[in-house]
Amino acid sequence: MTVQIILASASPRRMELLDQIKVAYKASPVDIDETPLPSEAPLDYVQRLAAEKSAACVARLGDSLPVLAADTAVVLDNLIMGKPKDRDDALAMLRLLSGRMHRVYSAVSLRGREHGQAVSITEVTFRFLTECEIEAYWHSGEPADKAGSYAIQGLGGVFVESISGSFSGVVGLPLFETAELLSRQGIGLFK
Repeated sequence: MTVQIILASASPRRMELLDQIKVAYKASPVDIDETPLPSEAPLDYVQRLAAEKSAACVARLGDSLPVLAADTAVVLDNLIMGKPKDRDDALAMLRLLSGRMHRVYSAVSLRGREHGQAVSITEVTFRFLTECEIEAYWHSGEPADKAGSYAIQGLGGVFVESISGSFSGVVGLPLFETAELLSRQGIGLFK
């Protein structure tokens, strides 16, 4: 299959989602500072990071192929929850999410003939979690590198009471929005 895009990410989940819709890509991750700016709103934050990732990849590789980048943030009461720093941070995040609704913002940036951006905002409600569940989940290893300390597509899915919005957006790449951006650039799906 001929490579159609460059994916500015090393995320296995984003790769699986692109494989699911049969978009041929070459992964070329970028490393940027993901620190939120002072008083930066969550929506602005994910849009900025996705755009910076795609721009950094184009600057490094050129623009011979369109570059797709994404960023996802778990947000509770306007607090951006990134990947946990350590065990205590992960457990604190899970305690905060327990029994509450939070939002997951996923921004996509595609640079090709033009620059396109899209955002998915999904509401996720967790059931109440016990301390034993939180500890056991940490020991599974899954929360260590996940925004908000959980993976909806993995073991963390058992904590989700309801979801309103894009499941793939919570995983890390909203497929509806991504497919629309790819289509506008003339990139076909399912090939």
